[in-house]
Amino acid sequence: MQILIVLGAIMACLGVALGAFGAHALKDKFPEPRYAAIWETAVQYHMYHAIGLIGLGILSSEALLGNSSMLSWAGYLMFAGIIFFSGSLYVLAVTGVKKLGAITPIGGLLFMIAWVLVVFSVIA
Repeated sequence: MQILIVLGAIMACLGVALGAFGAHALKDKFPEPRYAAIWETAVQYHMYHAIGLIGLGILSSEALLGNSSMLSWAGYLMFAGIIFFSGSLYVLAVTGVKKLGAITPIGGLLFMIAWVLVVFSVIA
């Protein structure tokens, strides 16, 4: 699906920009030093799943795997996972509001469900 490739490319571009922003503009602005590591984790997972979106788009458009609707769902869940997981960590890192940490596992769960759907699309 082309939309997954486009979303993946946009997310990858945004991931690079946010990584650079965190390393340079926010370098001395985090509420505590440990928040820089939280920002880095957000960027890492952001980028991993941006690349995953591109891969899913290629696989579903080429029909290399079985169920393309399952791959589409995996892609949309992966995109939502970036928003919930990385997004909550980005905001946590710059604000220090620890309650946002409760949102992060939702994104992690969305990532895991997305990857399970990829597995099911292969073996189904």
